[in-house]
Amino acid sequence: CDDTRVMLDALKSTDDTVNIGAAGTAMRFLTAYFAGQPGRTVTIDGSARMRVRPIGILVDALRCCGADIEYAGEEGFPPLKIKGCRLQGGDVRLPADVSSQYISALLMIAPAMTDGLRLTLEGTPVSMPYIDMTLGLMERWGVVADRDGATISVAPGEYKPVDFTVEADWSAASYWYELGAFSFGDIKLLGLERDSLQGDSKVSDIFRNFGIESEWDDAGALELNLSLIHI
Repeated sequence: CDDTRVMLDALKSTDDTVNIGAAGTAMRFLTAYFAGQPGRTVTIDGSARMRVRPIGILVDALRCCGADIEYAGEEGFPPLKIKGCRLQGGDVRLPADVSSQYISALLMIAPAMTDGLRLTLEGTPVSMPYIDMTLGLMERWGVVADRDGATISVAPGEYKPVDFTVEADWSAASYWYELGAFSFGDIKLLGLERDSLQGDSKVSDIFRNFGIESEWDDAGALELNLSLIHI
């Protein structure tokens, strides 16, 4: 997808300007990533639409951690000029109802901060499955976070390389479940995990109410048995 392609291109780039087009996920994650890269100065820009998407909450949080970020255009919006440095980290507070991508961006770079990160979410989180997915994936790479109520603490540390296969997208799988609710026969979906961290994996439970049984074969593929359907 575009977000994945843009992210890979940006990470490999040595240019002073990185254009991420309309990829909002890449804008948020890369803003945090480049802020913590000492000696690297990068301007992140995007499409006309990206230039009107607010990013001030993330920039303010990163500045609290010691980041050197300037707005190259309108205050609160991309493009951003980022002078990478070793981030200090410490205590940061965010409204819990902001995009989980802001929260994930901060959590993923937290191990590289001198003092680690203590991130307190104020209010009721609206995207907890995505935050849990971030923490779960960080743990697979050797970084364990501690959660105490609304505060998530990540100590200084290092990620460790591991063999990893990127899981397929349960959000995309949901459309095959929907299609199955109106047809007979079987569908086999590849690349999904039985104990997935993705919140949308709950779709297998939801569509059981419509007669679709989800079964895993010996090779790890997910089979949708549609023979019992109809409402």
